[in-house]
Amino acid sequence: MASEDADVDQVDEKKSTDGPGDTVAAAEAARPPSGESVRVDSWIWSVRLVKTRSMGATACRGGHVRVNGERVKPAYGVRVGDEVRLRHGGRERVVIVKRVIRKRVGAPVAVECYVDNSPPPPPREAVAPAGVRDRGAGRPTKRDRREMERLRGLGGPEGGSEGP
Repeated sequence: MASEDADVDQVDEKKSTDGPGDTVAAAEAARPPSGESVRVDSWIWSVRLVKTRSMGATACRGGHVRVNGERVKPAYGVRVGDEVRLRHGGRERVVIVKRVIRKRVGAPVAVECYVDNSPPPPPREAVAPAGVRDRGAGRPTKRDRREMERLRGLGGPEGGSEGP
């Protein structure tokens, strides 16, 4: 019976260590050896700005990632104090690197690794869904399709018929 009580005390001690010191320890464990830089695609994945590392590399190759104002390749080394600009998901994120980490960490730890200077996202009401149809309304007619394209900004010639 006494050994069961000791096991319970050990479990309680483990639960009580989940505090702010744990986030610092997790970030320190993910840190590279001192003075080294980390690949920019790996860093933006580690701090949860993109969902996968390959998405980070694709964003770099596509010119959507800038470090200190210049376009960078995925292998560019990021250091503390660098400004990283990422265009992703229809908005631009502007972050200053506060801590360089190599491994992906939890969201509370990731937020402590950068300073977010991003402009606020546009309100959801301002972004109108273009071409949303009611469920069960059937297949769109040619007129409906042209109206949806016009709302999306893909419309062709404005006006009447295109025949002779």
